[in-house]
Amino acid sequence: MTEDEVDALIMGLPGAEHGSAYGHPCWRIAGKFLTRLRAEDESLALDVGSIERRDMLVEVDPDVFHVTDHYCGYAYALIRIEKVDPDWLKAELSSRWRKVAPAKLRKAHPEMAEAG
Repeated sequence: MTEDEVDALIMGLPGAEHGSAYGHPCWRIAGKFLTRLRAEDESLALDVGSIERRDMLVEVDPDVFHVTDHYCGYAYALIRIEKVDPDWLKAELSSRWRKVAPAKLRKAHPEMAEAG
């Protein structure tokens, strides 16, 4: 994926907006941090739910997922956008959206509810 494709995917989420975090551009959902693109390696920094899950992703596919010392204590995976499967990223961003979006926004967008 390209930066423009990632931006279009994220901006298609309800409540998505551009913002900044710690002086870096990022994407937010209704003002809450969703993810940011690391300029130094064109990777998204995305909370994947747990350190254990992050470590599993890095172990299974190190060409796509990696972590730096800065993120070791957090559930963030660094995702190389040029190598990530777009469908996987869309599903992961939707999952993260459900955790970040305020209740009012989630209620206004039942199409974003988890399947099943």
